[in-house]
Amino acid sequence: MKRSFIAAMCLSAGIFAYAGVASAQAPAAAPAPLAFQTHAAFFSSETKQPSAIDPQAFVADSAAPAATGPQGIAHVAGFRPALIATDPPTSPVNTAEGKPTGFTLGAWLGATGTAAIATQPTGGARVTASFHGLKPNGLYSLFENHFDQTPIGFTPLDGKGTTNSFRADAKGNAKISVTTPEPLTHANALLLVYHTDNKTHGMERGQLGITAQHQLIARIPG
Repeated sequence: MKRSFIAAMCLSAGIFAYAGVASAQAPAAAPAPLAFQTHAAFFSSETKQPSAIDPQAFVADSAAPAATGPQGIAHVAGFRPALIATDPPTSPVNTAEGKPTGFTLGAWLGATGTAAIATQPTGGARVTASFHGLKPNGLYSLFENHFDQTPIGFTPLDGKGTTNSFRADAKGNAKISVTTPEPLTHANALLLVYHTDNKTHGMERGQLGITAQHQLIARIPG
């Protein structure tokens, strides 16, 4: 009886010990994907606009005079920055010069995206981003916001402007992986730039509101 009791206790201890090892070796859960939001919503919230506005997407308005918008983008007469709550989603989106982008306001604001971020041994991060609702076959680039700079700085997500650009497929979907040269912190954001002129601009985004428009953004959590 005593021998059976001792054997049972040893077996039980072994099971608990094994469970402890298994628990210690279990991989940590991957962080939830980071969701992008429209740049219009982010900008309006950060700058406390009285009504949500897209400072880089322009709609026709015969009463609008030539002026400079809230991001310092000059637009021609007959066009103004889009008002998110009141402009119809069927409104065509134009550049600050009044040139069509091929988007309606609803389609422009309807794009979505997520990003998974993995720290790299080199100190940077591997960003894998997926997008839906983009301009079919449209040309895009991923940039990095630097909120710790004055004025806010922007650099290609890869640091070189060579691997951060891509085309959406014929259905407006895309996936891209980019390695950043430095760690990503709350002082940074991932920025999706649409190239209205169908050209990339290397280390630069392009001319805001004219050849380049911010469509989506995701700030790195603190």
